[in-house]
Amino acid sequence: MSFSEQQIKTALSAAVDANTGKDFVTGKAVKNIKLDGDDVSFDIELGYPAKTQIDIIRKQVIAAVRTVPGVGNVSANVYVKIISHAVQLGVKLLPGVKNIVAIASGKGGVGKSTTAVNLALALAQEGATVGILDADIYGPSQPQMLGLAGQQPESRDGTNMEPLEAYGVQAMSIGFMVDVETPMVWRGPMVAQALDQLITQTNWRDVDYLIVDMPPGTGDVQLSLAQKVPVTGAVIVTTPQDIALIDARKGLKMFEKVNIPILGIVENMSIHICSKCGHEEHIFGTGGGERMGKDYDVEFLGSLPLEMAIREMTDGGKPTVVGAPDSRTAEIYRSIARRVAVKIAEKAKDMTSKFPNIVVQNT
Repeated sequence: MSFSEQQIKTALSAAVDANTGKDFVTGKAVKNIKLDGDDVSFDIELGYPAKTQIDIIRKQVIAAVRTVPGVGNVSANVYVKIISHAVQLGVKLLPGVKNIVAIASGKGGVGKSTTAVNLALALAQEGATVGILDADIYGPSQPQMLGLAGQQPESRDGTNMEPLEAYGVQAMSIGFMVDVETPMVWRGPMVAQALDQLITQTNWRDVDYLIVDMPPGTGDVQLSLAQKVPVTGAVIVTTPQDIALIDARKGLKMFEKVNIPILGIVENMSIHICSKCGHEEHIFGTGGGERMGKDYDVEFLGSLPLEMAIREMTDGGKPTVVGAPDSRTAEIYRSIARRVAVKIAEKAKDMTSKFPNIVVQNT
């Protein structure tokens, strides 16, 4: 054998993970390098769901190791390990849920629920176990978007509810409990209590990411969520025009105030492409989301077109990621979802379960 483990590591440090922007050694993904004669085997551990990326990464790292002179057979085992990450101080983790991501906007009508449902479905397509919680008590839209309208959750013990399921995603919404035409004429405290019950009395089943579709604004519900729910991070959805951006900035500042990290900004309805002639037009202005990201030093996760198909599919209960999985739009949603998962993977691990119990005994 004419090469060392260090040479293998050096070769792998030249291979950069396109999803994280870091090489596999710096990103601490390389595990268990074994040299057997001229043969090399090793593991690559990814901290984010990457079903569509695993083959690409496997080929990439094997090609990198093959550049070392004298190497024989190379085998790489690429796998995913998603863990719980740190949340606000003093808030306990939810049973059955590793990470909670709030999808928020300061303003209504910017496509936040559409973004939330597509990101949830995209994470599931990438191999994660995903739940979606519709926290918009006044205007729940996830039942319709997931094709679950009219269904009701079961309770096995009379207290806790089993989430409904669509396209492999677990879902809970106040919309499952009330008639679609019944307005929720409730004051803030009732809304906060309903949200608390939806979150704590749902039997989430081993969820890697719980996506919370937040109501618009910066009021009671947002505050309750920030104080009682262990949120790993928030994604802000905006459209490019100034009026939406003013409110999106307020939403961003609110999360900063309650110590919830902003994972990034998604710009919705950024460009309209005419279905008749293909002419591209920035109806709502251009570059607003990117400018906001620069102003607050927050990552710009991506922009989505103003497209009739997104609206039609979501209204029809089959959002783009499952309705047109090979479309350019579905790929944008998947790349945003991977980026969100990578940002979470880079955060500090949750250590609350690691602290030993201190027992005081009379000796």
